[in-house]
Amino acid sequence: MTILSMTDARQDFTALANQVMFNRERVCISRNNKPAFALVPIEDLQALEALEDRIDLDEALKALKEPGSISLKAFKKKLGL
Repeated sequence: MTILSMTDARQDFTALANQVMFNRERVCISRNNKPAFALVPIEDLQALEALEDRIDLDEALKALKEPGSISLKAFKKKLGL
């Protein structure tokens, strides 16, 4: 993974964007010598979001099995919706 300072990244952002888009490179941008954010190919972002969605679903299904939990339908009925 390429690591650049914010100053260096600012110098030629178009070339940096092309590295990410076409070479599928991940780039870490630092500020004051500390990692601040990353530029990643859109496919990496989509994979990360899909993983987060799966984790959220697993946690929700687990919570539904806990004592005292109720279904969405029952919850709406309780609220009068």
